[in-house]
Amino acid sequence: MGDYLIPAVDGVAYGLLLFVVAAGLTLAFGVGDVLNLAHGTLYAFGAYAAAQISDGGWGSLALAVLVGAAIAGAGGALLSVLLVPLAGRGHLAQALLTFGVALVAGDRLTAIFGKDDLGVAVPRALDRPVHLAGHDYPAYRLAFIAVAVLLAAGLGLLVTRSRAGGLIRATVDDREMVAMLGVSPFAVRTSVLAGSGALAGLAGALGAPIIGPGPRTADLVLMLSLVVVVLGGMGSILGAFVAAIAVGEIQTVVAPQWSAVAPFALFGAMALALAARARGLLPSGRSA
Repeated sequence: MGDYLIPAVDGVAYGLLLFVVAAGLTLAFGVGDVLNLAHGTLYAFGAYAAAQISDGGWGSLALAVLVGAAIAGAGGALLSVLLVPLAGRGHLAQALLTFGVALVAGDRLTAIFGKDDLGVAVPRALDRPVHLAGHDYPAYRLAFIAVAVLLAAGLGLLVTRSRAGGLIRATVDDREMVAMLGVSPFAVRTSVLAGSGALAGLAGALGAPIIGPGPRTADLVLMLSLVVVVLGGMGSILGAFVAAIAVGEIQTVVAPQWSAVAPFALFGAMALALAARARGLLPSGRSA
């Protein structure tokens, strides 16, 4: 059982990392109605910040998280401004613009940091194994699981219980009514895109020891996040959580054993989910 328990725990860590990233992506679509294909690049900002700043101390890790979240949050707000001229032109135009931004930003990151994957120092107190079911397991990943669970719970409470969350849900349901109440839907969308970007940057800084910075990082994170969002339902936080854990388990338990089957499991499930929603068998999930 230990041979399967360790990959299963690893799948939880991997899945929770994907959830933190995908939660921002699903909020950007559910509230801002923005299909942001630069979201993986925002994660990469945080991961590169961790690689450059974190030196094994708690202070440097905290600084990396703040810098990564700030840069990615600013990137999300900038995307909101860049998308203004595309209002009413549909998701294809958004996808093309954000994908173009991702290509330019990714090229700049490669030019600055090189074409090799970078290592990331974790706090020395957590840079050790712990014994789990007779196996060694990285202490940092267990700590990340605990932090990610707190982030997931906090995000859920923010969306469902807070006044800001109520405004977010109201904007999803009826933007015109929100505007009539004197609240700018554009300001809400910009705030959500900035917040979703900050989440991606925070996930990148904390999750860099799991999915580290490199030339392929942005593409990998974006692809898996899109799978999570499609499986969980666009705009559904709970759906994204369940889907992220499932994708994490596939990546860590199924992929090493059946590498030829794992991609089909992911994209086959995504195709089935899309077909089921098209027939009304699954909810669309377009709410926060």
